[in-house]
Amino acid sequence: MRRGLLELCILALLEHRPSYGYEIVTRLAGVPTLAVGEGTIYPLLRRLKSLGRLTTYWQQSEAGPPRQYYRLSAAGNEYLAALRAEWSQLAASVEEIVGTGPARRRTAHAARVGKGSWP
Repeated sequence: MRRGLLELCILALLEHRPSYGYEIVTRLAGVPTLAVGEGTIYPLLRRLKSLGRLTTYWQQSEAGPPRQYYRLSAAGNEYLAALRAEWSQLAASVEEIVGTGPARRRTAHAARVGKGSWP
């Protein structure tokens, strides 16, 4: 499940501007629950590229060797839209069970009136 979430996050990061691998790792590290190492991100970037969801180009760096930048392809944009829709549905479903959605409120009410924890 986490790999799928990382795909979604990486594609979302690349939606507005290209980035190189270490920059992606650093940006994800800014969100502790998404922090992963280069050993996780680079294989995922290669896989997304091989699937045609990313394209790459090389650019000279001011501080060292050239860097390989990743950007979304047209297929990557379509895949990102599909992942976002899937995430929205999944998040809403989980919220119904563990959050404060209507099903959770019904369960809490039933418990308060002594009818057990399941409606």
